[in-house]
Amino acid sequence: MKVKAGVAQVGAVPFDMEASLAKAEAWIAKAGAAGCAVVVFPEAFLCGYPKGSDFDISIGVRTARGREEFRRYFDAAITVPGPQTERLGQAAAQAGTYVVIGVMERDLGTMYCTALFFGPDGALLGKHRKLMPTAAERLAWGFGDGSTLPVLETPIGKIGAVICWENYMPMLRMAMYAKGISLYCAPTADDRETWLPTMRHIALEGRCFVLTSCQVVRRADFPQDYRCAVTDDPQALLMHGGSAIIDPLGRVLAGPVFDEETLLTAELDMDELARAKFDFDVAGHYARPDVFTLAVNEAPQKAVRITA
Repeated sequence: MKVKAGVAQVGAVPFDMEASLAKAEAWIAKAGAAGCAVVVFPEAFLCGYPKGSDFDISIGVRTARGREEFRRYFDAAITVPGPQTERLGQAAAQAGTYVVIGVMERDLGTMYCTALFFGPDGALLGKHRKLMPTAAERLAWGFGDGSTLPVLETPIGKIGAVICWENYMPMLRMAMYAKGISLYCAPTADDRETWLPTMRHIALEGRCFVLTSCQVVRRADFPQDYRCAVTDDPQALLMHGGSAIIDPLGRVLAGPVFDEETLLTAELDMDELARAKFDFDVAGHYARPDVFTLAVNEAPQKAVRITA
């Protein structure tokens, strides 16, 4: 079976939900017009990755300015499900494609960095909340739990998502491999040249197709009053892209592309999955369960449990 896959290397319109949502709809339509059966968007596409922000936090100190900056970011996040997921589902249905997209999700008073999955019929198929926010991301984001680690069975393959530096967590990767993931989606904010070797390693390790997407965004895309520790030059790039599509033997099929918005596409020969696993199946015949085992807790972790 041959599957055409797409990676949308596009930048959000930070803190502007309507503009970001309209941009997502346009690029989903573009992927559909290109014949993509699946398209992957970057981490935190709705409604922005706050590159260079510290929310005025230092140990033992919070400020009114920092609280207001968080409030603006929180207000730009979405609820799941909600009106924004309805529109994303409609766009997926009109394009006739699976969509994997990074969003900032709010639940109670907490924000989560989340990947959403939509089917070509428009259904919201599931979500993955980032388990481990990296470094200063922990100032603003909550921690996901094992209840949102889906690998979705679809006619084009088993689709799952691992977000940004979660990809450096060997046990999380192993859990995905054990679920038979074949379309390994990696929305990210890491635009460094070191990212591609990581993605190629994962493709080889998991014997899966890897689709990774990062934003291209300038300082001018953020509000004028946005405090950014990186630069205040309006034309400076805060994120450079570097998106790519890689096959199960680590060969780069598309990308990486830097410093421009683009739709990367590649035709995936799904028979390559079996060919690649002939000599290495990390969770199968190459595993040594007599020596190594992994326990995965997929129970939802609730702070309050109410019984009748």
